[in-house]
Amino acid sequence: MDALALIAAEPEKAALFFDVDGVLAPIVAHPEDARVPGPTRRVLERLGRRYALVACVTGRPSEVAREIVGVDGLTYVGEHGLELDPEAKDWAEQIHGFAVEVPWTEIEVKPLSVAFHYRNAPDPDAAREALEPVAASALDLGFRSRWGRMVLEVLPPVNASKGTAVRRLLETTGLRRALYAGDDTTDLDGFSALDGLEAAVRVAVVSPEGPAELGERADVIVGSPEVFRELLRQL
Repeated sequence: MDALALIAAEPEKAALFFDVDGVLAPIVAHPEDARVPGPTRRVLERLGRRYALVACVTGRPSEVAREIVGVDGLTYVGEHGLELDPEAKDWAEQIHGFAVEVPWTEIEVKPLSVAFHYRNAPDPDAAREALEPVAASALDLGFRSRWGRMVLEVLPPVNASKGTAVRRLLETTGLRRALYAGDDTTDLDGFSALDGLEAAVRVAVVSPEGPAELGERADVIVGSPEVFRELLRQL
């Protein structure tokens, strides 16, 4: 029996981990407008009743992710796992102060980090080039910087990622079978967190903006959140 079939055969022994934007919710021009479509919510509600753990592991704050997904009873972990690390709070004020000094149009201020979006820039390549000094300055101040799909994130210098979040949830529940679905660079850590499990399925929702490595490391590749929803119907 392959890994996907093994996970689906005994859902009470398995965990499902999902990124939100670009996986459950289509990417939109303005992040605040993102929502998981009704048909996907209904599938998630069913999965939440069947599986031992269904978790949304996202760069959004968990409360924002909960609103976007719109499904109660799931586990939500926000800001790439930073919410599970108490040391992250010690850096929040400094990072927010740093963002205030950056002359950028689309700045998303989160409780523990900030994101500089450039999806709507007339010239995305030029916008990224303009953000390079911001990334360098963040590093000089002792923060972490990370590039994603049309976004630069500035984060606390703590060992937190989607991978650490997934591993913690697996250790807490004792589950040894899991599926992880993602669409961006940060989801590579989530993929790695499944190494060594009894059954592991890594799903890449690919796009021209996403990293090529995601597809290379995936067990299953789909082309959109809508196609991914059809895969979820099989679980």
